[in-house]
Amino acid sequence: MSDVKNTLNEAQFNQLVDELMFSIEESIEDSGADIDYENGAGMLTLTCEDNGSQIILSRQAAVGEVWLAVKAGGFHFRLVAGKWCNTVSGEPLSSMLADACMAQAGQKIEFDF
Repeated sequence: MSDVKNTLNEAQFNQLVDELMFSIEESIEDSGADIDYENGAGMLTLTCEDNGSQIILSRQAAVGEVWLAVKAGGFHFRLVAGKWCNTVSGEPLSSMLADACMAQAGQKIEFDF
């Protein structure tokens, strides 16, 4: 997979991650899911209301990645051909995040990024 750091400077990377996190917030809001979110310090924390479990996305500008922490483990994503893809499996962040919301909150959310 190509390294986002080869094509984007830090400001461009941060802009793309800001847009990603805003899109996630909008998708949660539009879905009506019982998930709270808080965005700050380069992290987006999703808290599942039913059980208090959290899903955390964090930007890692130094390596050009977004990291996802869920009950099932931690995953790293890089921008490849316009999509945030798992650095190991290639699976898109949108589907892994949707799976995490279903597993941890029992909420079906469609992410469109």
